Amino acid sequence: MLKPVAYLEARDPARNIHRAYSIAYGQDLFGNWIVETTYGRIGGKGRILVTIVNNEDEAIKHVQKTLKRRESAPKRLGTAYKAKMEK
Repeated sequence: MLKPVAYLEARDPARNIHRAYSIAYGQDLFGNWIVETTYGRIGGKGRILVTIVNNEDEAIKHVQKTLKRRESAPKRLGTAYKAKMEK
């Protein structure tokens, strides 16, 4: 069962930026620890990236590292991600 950690959105209608980003971690049916990252344009199909890690501590570290990267969005995209309630 995956535990949702964050759902983020970056929007700037003037520049046609509408991006969503979510991240969750947990164990799959075989007991492997995974981190699932979903991202893409809001309303689009998006992409899912699944990363296998060795244990829960590594999963949490991977989540923290990934969320830290989202903090640099204003430099890369021109707009920041904001936390939203998942739909």
